[in-house]
Amino acid sequence: MIKTDILIIGAGPTGLFTVFEAGLLKLKTHLIDALPQPGGQCSEIYPKKPIYDIPGFPEILAGDLVNNLMEQIKPFEPGFTLGERAETIEKLEDDTFLVTTNKGTKHNAPVVAIAGGLGSFEPRKPPIPNIADFEDKGVAYIIRDPEVYRDKRVVIAGGGDSALDWTIFLADVASEVTLVHRRNEFRGALDSVERVGELTKLGKVNLITEAEVKEIKGEDHVTGVGIKHKTQGDINVDTDYFIPLFGLSPKLGPIANWGLEIEKNAIKVDNSYDYQTNIPGIYAIGDVNTYRGKLKLILSGFHEAAIMCQSAYQRIFPDKKYVMKYTTVGGVEGFDGSKKEAKKEVVKAIV
Repeated sequence: MIKTDILIIGAGPTGLFTVFEAGLLKLKTHLIDALPQPGGQCSEIYPKKPIYDIPGFPEILAGDLVNNLMEQIKPFEPGFTLGERAETIEKLEDDTFLVTTNKGTKHNAPVVAIAGGLGSFEPRKPPIPNIADFEDKGVAYIIRDPEVYRDKRVVIAGGGDSALDWTIFLADVASEVTLVHRRNEFRGALDSVERVGELTKLGKVNLITEAEVKEIKGEDHVTGVGIKHKTQGDINVDTDYFIPLFGLSPKLGPIANWGLEIEKNAIKVDNSYDYQTNIPGIYAIGDVNTYRGKLKLILSGFHEAAIMCQSAYQRIFPDKKYVMKYTTVGGVEGFDGSKKEAKKEVVKAIV
């Protein structure tokens, strides 16, 4: 059995930053995540997309943000159970929690912090009869590595930000990019819509609107798609890859059955104090929680993690009083023996 001070469910940015805040309080952490690597959506869904609202970074790729967080928490030696989903939770007689994964791995901690983002994701798949036959054979619902499409022909379907953004990005990567959307109007950012229009005029994007992909062609790999156009009828497009980007459906998964108060697929918390759920000792931070005025931003998750750790410390050590020291004053002392601190000024008496 794995024992720790704070068991963090979810290894996205908020979960990773929780390790740092807990480490400042000398609290050990262990993270569980169903994905095979840390980073959550930033690693799994859009590692190469830029984020613009992280304090101190005018622009940073999602994957680079995860790498920076991993470097920041390295001195606190967190444990990871990756590729496993937190399945059940049990309150023990000693007031601690036992969390068991779908693979039977058991974890024990006095505090559980749910930082599962929006939960687990399932792609919204278009109703194409044979689409499942080509998954990982030219059909992809998420773009993880744009270099896969270098000098290849790509057909993207969708009308939201993701479809527009990747159309723009791949226009300089793929040999041919076709964007198919069932309407003339798009649901994405205006500048992205205008940029796709410009690329279409330049011949770098083949835009087909009022149309839907109805068929995938090929044997062992995608070789083309059949498109049904509103006025032009059937259109065939040769391609190496078909990427339908209709969004992802978030689900809380087994966490929804843990007796927590749920509101609109999110966990209700007490935001006036410490982001604790209706079960004392279980907290929810980041996009997975909800409260009046909630903003689903990474920076909000960072703030919630800091507040939550202070409360967790008091729960674990009710007889101790923690006096917060700024890292500029106290530095950062890792569990690995490392120490980061500002250089002390040498003061000499005037004789």
